Amino acid sequence: MRPATRIATPGEHGLAPPTLHPTSGTGEPDKSGAPSSVARLLAPLLEVAVGGELPVRFEFWDRSTLGPRSAPEVVGVHSPDAIRRLLWAPLELGLARAFVAGDVTVQGDLVEVLGAVRAASHRTRGLDPRLVLGVLRAARAVGAVGLPLPPPPEEAAPRGLRHSRHRDAVAVRHHYDISNAFYQLVLGPSLTYSCARFTDDSMGLDAAQQAKHDLICRKLGLDERPGMRLLDVGCGWGSMALHAATSYGAQVVGITLSDAQVQLARERVARAGVQGQVEIRRQDYRELTGEQFDAISSIGMFEHVGKSKIATYFQSLHQLLTPTGRLLNHAISSVGGSRLASRTFVGRYVFPDGELIDVGEVALAMEQAGFEVRDVESLREHYARTLRAWVANLESHWDDAVDEVGIRRSRAWLLYMAASAIGFAEGDIAVHQVLGVRPGADGQSGMPPTRRGWE
Repeated sequence: MRPATRIATPGEHGLAPPTLHPTSGTGEPDKSGAPSSVARLLAPLLEVAVGGELPVRFEFWDRSTLGPRSAPEVVGVHSPDAIRRLLWAPLELGLARAFVAGDVTVQGDLVEVLGAVRAASHRTRGLDPRLVLGVLRAARAVGAVGLPLPPPPEEAAPRGLRHSRHRDAVAVRHHYDISNAFYQLVLGPSLTYSCARFTDDSMGLDAAQQAKHDLICRKLGLDERPGMRLLDVGCGWGSMALHAATSYGAQVVGITLSDAQVQLARERVARAGVQGQVEIRRQDYRELTGEQFDAISSIGMFEHVGKSKIATYFQSLHQLLTPTGRLLNHAISSVGGSRLASRTFVGRYVFPDGELIDVGEVALAMEQAGFEVRDVESLREHYARTLRAWVANLESHWDDAVDEVGIRRSRAWLLYMAASAIGFAEGDIAVHQVLGVRPGADGQSGMPPTRRGWE
């Protein structure tokens, strides 16, 4: 069963005079002297979100509509509560709350809806203060004015010092400790988070995730000497650790702050019969002292570190590496950096305290910690394709996902992944692998002369 409750998120632009065509519940223009339809009353509110002609059709709780009749995608607004949420938390967070609560739905391809509304919002020219009063009057007319509604309980609100060990653990568990079974439905059998690497158009998700792990193993030089000791920081459910152990003979220590991940990763290690090669720990990277590793992988974990802790992070990992040891940092990035604030949808529902660091700052911080940066590679387009595959997985297992984590959390994840797919496809965010090495005292890096062996 495909989910019937999905949301379109408008851009954060203002409004321009649009061409809107409110209709009555019968679909005919409301030219009578009867009370105005909800569509006519709410037209100014939609103008705030989308300028110009609407790219999709909106249907309201009184069955009145706005937008093209022939549009294959339909955004349903089922209650004045959706408008009230927008009044108290304009744009992104308010819309997300309306979606999670079920006040807004989408029929059709969610990624296409997000892309269409985003493109339309780019035509706007800024918020006209003269229309604000009109928006408030419209909201009052449809019964949407009132005290703020309580947010859905799935929102996160971590307390304490940002990026302290305790608060980081709380944030990580909010993201990961929801249900291992849910993640299996979304990620597929590989149980691999972060983007895959599609080496050809026909490659499926699981094969592409294996190709990503293969690339990382070769960049780290695990193919050059069997038995190398690898630290996998933020090991997730153990997929990278298992691949490195079974395909390259590595001795692996995987660490995570998620209790659920530790449990399942250890079960997977036991099923694979590599308990003598792979150790999974519940441990913070700042607790690793007195150990040495030949290589370190960090895949999709760096987003939790935070800008204030970059120096601590890379210094800690540098000290753990033997001379000529390599670090591969695979992380989402954004130009100039981006802090997922508490008033954002992703900051509240998905990645509390998450931060995306500019890849230039990552390379600089690695160099300042003593690494020599040897390679930087973007996999941006691969992440857009990966997210579309995850969206398809969630949609095809919708009933099971709802049974596992509930309808509200399932809606939140659907919105998050679809919106992220647009972000990667259009270049708002990227994902980079940055490879660094700890040179020996004599300057030897141990690096191969070319990248040829990585492909």
